[in-house]
Amino acid sequence: MFKANDLNVYFICGTQDIPQGSDIKDILKQALEAGITLFQFREKGPDSLKGKAKETLARELMTLCHEYHIPFLVNDDVELALAIDADGIHVGQDDEEVTSFRDDFKDKIIGLSVGNEEEYQDSDLTDVDYIGVGPMYATPSKADASAPVGPEMISTLKNLNPSLPMVAIGGINEDNIEAIAQAGADGVSVISAIARSHNIDKTVTKLQSYFK
Repeated sequence: MFKANDLNVYFICGTQDIPQGSDIKDILKQALEAGITLFQFREKGPDSLKGKAKETLARELMTLCHEYHIPFLVNDDVELALAIDADGIHVGQDDEEVTSFRDDFKDKIIGLSVGNEEEYQDSDLTDVDYIGVGPMYATPSKADASAPVGPEMISTLKNLNPSLPMVAIGGINEDNIEAIAQAGADGVSVISAIARSHNIDKTVTKLQSYFK
């Protein structure tokens, strides 16, 4: 059963996000041991895995997450999420409409990216469990990211819908998280802050400390 605090430290990662010479399974294991609360497999980009290789890795990472009782979500790949029986899916505004797959995800977690108030008003949130709000700050992890909206967007959307779980995304690290927590976010989703951390345990502990 999904809870808002599952969003506290939400790690998003694919093979394109890890430093050269590192292993994504090793990084995820360290992150799980450090205390992440949710994981999203986001395998995107020109050099990312496709087809069977992508599915095989997804299954391995999901098995790892389940060993630590952490939900495993797939980014923008309904077919893959269904094939491996993932715990949920996260889609963006330009991805597949939630209404087109919601019947297959009745007992699963559905997340939707919302960048601003206009997108919030235009989104059908009937079947959505949480929204990812951002980008908070400029981010190197997404080449197509829109202009930063800042932590104040969390406050704006929380005022519109206080009961909807919201996770902040985009350019978040240990040094700029405080304003996000103060704005009322239920957690932060990060890519490089964990994937490229020199001390994953310390990073996750610091991020988690803002949502105790």
